[in-house]
Amino acid sequence: MAMSQQSIHGQWSSRWTFILAATGAAVGLGNIWKFPYLTGVHGGSAFVLVYIVCVAALGIPLMMAEILIGRRGRYTPVNTMKILAEESGAGPWWQSVGWLGTLAGMLILSYYSVIGGWTLAYVFKSATGAFRGVTGASAHTMFEAFVGNPWAILFWHTVFMIMTMMVVAKGVQGGIEKAVQFLMPALFVLLLLLLGYATTTGFFFDGLAFLFTPDVSRLSGTSMLTAMGQAFFSLSIGMGTIMIYGSYVPKGTSIAGTSIAIAGCDTAVALIAGMAIFPIVFANGMEPGAGPSLIFETLPVAFGHMTGGLIFGFLFFVLLLIAAWTSSISLIEPAVTLCIERYDMTRASASLWCGISTWALGIGTVVSFNVWADRTVFGMTFFDLLDFLTSNLMLPVGGILIASFAGWVMAPETSRSELDIRHPLGYTLWHLLIRYVAPFAVTLVLLHALGLL
Repeated sequence: MAMSQQSIHGQWSSRWTFILAATGAAVGLGNIWKFPYLTGVHGGSAFVLVYIVCVAALGIPLMMAEILIGRRGRYTPVNTMKILAEESGAGPWWQSVGWLGTLAGMLILSYYSVIGGWTLAYVFKSATGAFRGVTGASAHTMFEAFVGNPWAILFWHTVFMIMTMMVVAKGVQGGIEKAVQFLMPALFVLLLLLLGYATTTGFFFDGLAFLFTPDVSRLSGTSMLTAMGQAFFSLSIGMGTIMIYGSYVPKGTSIAGTSIAIAGCDTAVALIAGMAIFPIVFANGMEPGAGPSLIFETLPVAFGHMTGGLIFGFLFFVLLLIAAWTSSISLIEPAVTLCIERYDMTRASASLWCGISTWALGIGTVVSFNVWADRTVFGMTFFDLLDFLTSNLMLPVGGILIASFAGWVMAPETSRSELDIRHPLGYTLWHLLIRYVAPFAVTLVLLHALGLL
């Protein structure tokens, strides 16, 4: 079967634009606090080394597989998997991989938009001096009062969703590409500005020591699985975003080279964020392991008392907003393109209906923090349940199936042609990793996430 040379939805104007877009999809709120914190508590540079090995052996091969599947099919993940399954002589059930990723993206965006709304609200709080003079107790009270108000959260959730869908509605080159060409360089500039400030706190080397002092004694089986899981989740594998973005990649673009560049940029953002944040945390005598509360409770106290805190607090939350925004754009793209292909909608109409549906689902997360806080299913709130289903089940299963399809179902000559790796051993190594290492590793991640390992 002859494959289309270009997606009906558009094409990236350059390899660099694709790298920016895919990096934007990968970089999210977790990069800003989770990866640096995991690095600190799991052995510093020893953990970073393990993580890089996991990225090389698991993350990059899986990303290459998802991009090559997307570029080969040139349609939304559902139709791409259907077309490539037919091409490979496999059963039609493989298109369920596309459905799984598309649904996961919408479910994740429904609650990610709520958290993005928190970030947007804190941009305005920081700009208006709301953090000036706050204590740990008052910062906690401020945050609790904010999330305890369903109407306030709903408002910011709505604004964030509108911001997301306005970009998506304008298409690949007119919307997503223009957005990431501005937002991703801005993100790196803001990171470097905050890093520059961190060097003046007097605790810069304490932050570096927390992040990079090698401590092999803190490496364990759990640490290895944590590094493996972070390598998988950090690159946005298994939710259809990389596959649909891959369908916009021009023929002749090196899939291996771009995958390595994306993984490198994603890791660099996480490490630079840690180098910028933890000196500020230590300078104010705060707990580096505070997790999400580090963002909305601990850091506002630091920004409220330090010189230039109004400016740098504002810059920090703008940085978070950009990270959340670029990720949210990619999460909804598979659903929007599916509506265009399946129901012959215009992009504007598809964006509107997908946005409204996802926004409505997000109301469940909004009330999970207040009026439904006591309502649980299997001991989990609505928000916790969605997070568990997507992160612990849908994404790992999607990753396993993508690896299996690329490694075992697609004909080697097809994947070899798409990847076009010049070194003869390069393709052989990728094929071995995607056939054996990646499915096994993601299965371990799945079992660990479910508490079975």
